[in-house]
Amino acid sequence: MEERNWARCDAAGLLAEFFELDDLRRLVLDTGALLDCPMLVLDDTFHVAASSAPVGFADPVFRETVSTGVVGYEAGALISQSPALSRGAADYIKPGQSPYRRRFAPLVSSGVRLGYWVCVDLDGHLPLIPEKTWQTVEMVLAKQLFVEASRQDKPFETAQDILMHLLDGGFPSAPYFRLQIALTYLADFHPYAFALADLSRYRLVHPGQGPLREEIENRFSQPHSFLYRGNVLLFLGQEGERELLAPLAEEFRLTVAVSEPVEDLYALPALYKTTAEALECLLAPDFPGGSVATVAQLRTPLLLRGLVGREDLIPPALRALAASYRQRGTQYCQTLYRYLTCCHSLQKTCDALFTHRNTVLYRVRRMQQSFGIPLDDPAAHTQLLLATSLLLLEQEGPGFFL
Repeated sequence: MEERNWARCDAAGLLAEFFELDDLRRLVLDTGALLDCPMLVLDDTFHVAASSAPVGFADPVFRETVSTGVVGYEAGALISQSPALSRGAADYIKPGQSPYRRRFAPLVSSGVRLGYWVCVDLDGHLPLIPEKTWQTVEMVLAKQLFVEASRQDKPFETAQDILMHLLDGGFPSAPYFRLQIALTYLADFHPYAFALADLSRYRLVHPGQGPLREEIENRFSQPHSFLYRGNVLLFLGQEGERELLAPLAEEFRLTVAVSEPVEDLYALPALYKTTAEALECLLAPDFPGGSVATVAQLRTPLLLRGLVGREDLIPPALRALAASYRQRGTQYCQTLYRYLTCCHSLQKTCDALFTHRNTVLYRVRRMQQSFGIPLDDPAAHTQLLLATSLLLLEQEGPGFFL
């Protein structure tokens, strides 16, 4: 059999096919034949939109993905951990349970990431294919994926599709949303809250651990978990299930933010926005992988995020106090914060700081006498608490408030 000259591989025919057929599955089959490799096209929900593989191709990861119609959370973690994919470029990645590496490429149209194109490199020839060919195919597949995603008459196939459409802001009214969920489990689904898990630090800590999706299904009552914008979203059936998140996060090196209680599924987008911001806080460098926190625990840093860097809003006396902390490593800012949140109770402040009464009393007097902090002025309490919180957010990070 004559060896192919991959440097001459050209995808111009696919461009003509795109204008003629309007069929993603046909395009993928023909692309698979052109590039001589198994491949998948994933939509933005990480479901398989189309696939192609030669007869006799046996790969457990590929086979399971096609049969279930969705990539595992482990593949989602690989995507999250790729610097190239984060920049919008292609990358070669080898799943741990497959002998073959894959070329992952984001499919982007009009600046919107619509999904991914995954090609299995069976014999190492994929890097020999010209970059122009890759770009042409990526453009064609992205455009076709955009066309199919934009169809107004496209029905929702699963309850998960409905939830994702809701999170994307796709339902103009609550009655329309309730009409769509009437014949699904969502009509009688009343979760306590949901958790959002980041996969960028994902790894198995304990050998022999089951896949993440399987562990979630086994540990939680009705998680109905799915990948959304690169993170795993899972529902908590009751308040007590929050306690199950910490061991899961530790075992898989997840970072998890927990939403406020879900009183109405239609309110999910607003709750998601705040929870995603809380997750972003948790991904700060001072948080280790395996962190779990609720939106309620992170409310103070979330409220103050927009004020970070506004030193001009800090009273001069507090700026001097902060300078003392930076130069000498004093604990005045922490002591002031606890003293204010404990409503000037010396005993409660000592308990919160695990510090002797005399030490706390000395710091309080020093703050008043040497720095001129107006602790006895009730009108200054709110201003002092906000300013001190902002200083601590900048100095210690959001983890200080947990």
